Amino acid sequence: MEPVLYNAMHGSQTDFKKQAVSANNLANINTPGFKADIAQFESMYVTGSVQSSEAFVVEGENATVFTDGELITTGRDLDVAVQGDGWFAIQDANGKEAYTRAGDFRITENGMLVTASNLPVLGDGGPISIPPAQRIEIGTDGTISIVPLDGDPDALAVIERLKLVKLDPKNLVKGPDGLMKSKQGGVAPSDASVRVVKGALEGSNVNAVEEMVDLISTGREFDAQMKIMKIADEDSEKLARLLQI
Repeated sequence: MEPVLYNAMHGSQTDFKKQAVSANNLANINTPGFKADIAQFESMYVTGSVQSSEAFVVEGENATVFTDGELITTGRDLDVAVQGDGWFAIQDANGKEAYTRAGDFRITENGMLVTASNLPVLGDGGPISIPPAQRIEIGTDGTISIVPLDGDPDALAVIERLKLVKLDPKNLVKGPDGLMKSKQGGVAPSDASVRVVKGALEGSNVNAVEEMVDLISTGREFDAQMKIMKIADEDSEKLARLLQI
């Protein structure tokens, strides 16, 4: 394959991935707790019997931006925003513990506390089940209290505490489901020092302006790579015809 065609092909592949990442970031601009991704690539040198200085680009794992999103006040009892380096522990679709900053919880018909994606929210004792209640309150330390249906309206009873963990972003990896897990595997211990803000949500940390600029710029690069490939292909055809004369 001609070097110019080869380089253009790989350039278009990297541009395609960058576009996909930017598009996904923009699609999640209103998703609570969403952390933006950055497309990453690595250079790999060509190996063989003859030493070569040529290299090609291969896809690397996306990097995640861990800056905090904007704190949005909702006033909703089951909305909570975790502070600092804290994370909510939840159970993923495979029953494994995972971590999220999205605190827009709800209660199912069976009384289970779940995420917006219907995944169980974990407490210090496992998945949280909330009995029928007049009122539900989540304290700043993650303690869940209720006023039972037949109880004194002024008497709150503690039933569970959200499992809040503190994690180093360097040790986290985002899965295809958007949830965070430890690179080393295993389960993080509950941390009593983590605090939450009740009646609020952490917004996405996606910068819409930057993502739009990147998307447009990458789109232009992609178009340029396509034109180069077309020209290289046309030149190859012309050369082949000349050689047949």
